[in-house]
Amino acid sequence: MALVDQWRAIADGLPGDWAAARLRLTLTERGRAERAAALLGPANPGLYASFVTFQVARGGAGTSAELARRLLARLDAERIGGTLKLIGVDEAPGAQAARRHLELAQQWELLSTELPEDWSDLYAEIELASSDYLDPGALRLAPVNPTRVPDRLAFRFRVARRFGYGASPEMTRRCLERLDAESIRGTLRILWALSDTRPVYTQGPVWYVGGRAV
Repeated sequence: MALVDQWRAIADGLPGDWAAARLRLTLTERGRAERAAALLGPANPGLYASFVTFQVARGGAGTSAELARRLLARLDAERIGGTLKLIGVDEAPGAQAARRHLELAQQWELLSTELPEDWSDLYAEIELASSDYLDPGALRLAPVNPTRVPDRLAFRFRVARRFGYGASPEMTRRCLERLDAESIRGTLRILWALSDTRPVYTQGPVWYVGGRAV
């Protein structure tokens, strides 16, 4: 499928309140990765091996959906093939504010409905509403192996849908329900999402944040 058509399908599936979409393009021919990155130059792409990543923003500064379509059309014109995947979505601030009024388990259910049908791995964050929640929150989140975010009232953790690193979706929900039961409030976000990963001789994908594997 042409890259323009892949982007159109991804854009059609984005939630109505999306503000930014993070994309990863896996090139069919690794030797053409540098050329693909050059053609995507206005989108400020990142290049690693046969992967090119870039972000599309909705309104304001950044790469618009229409600019992304035109840039991908350049790759199609040069017959540079690959697979375009959505790896993360940022919501508009108003949507996040509205979600804060929901319990954490309800936020999880809402965010889950916005994920691609074939999602396999997530990197998520809970930002707590008060520092009083840090210790009891860490205790009740222990089964998902949370990591404290420095200088913030937040924890991050991984979710694995089928196998590999991360808690199962069912365990994630149970931990969030434990927080709700103690009236621990906060905002849940999905920072990164991968679809249909198929690890070979490994337990799953690895994200790097600040130069460290998570």
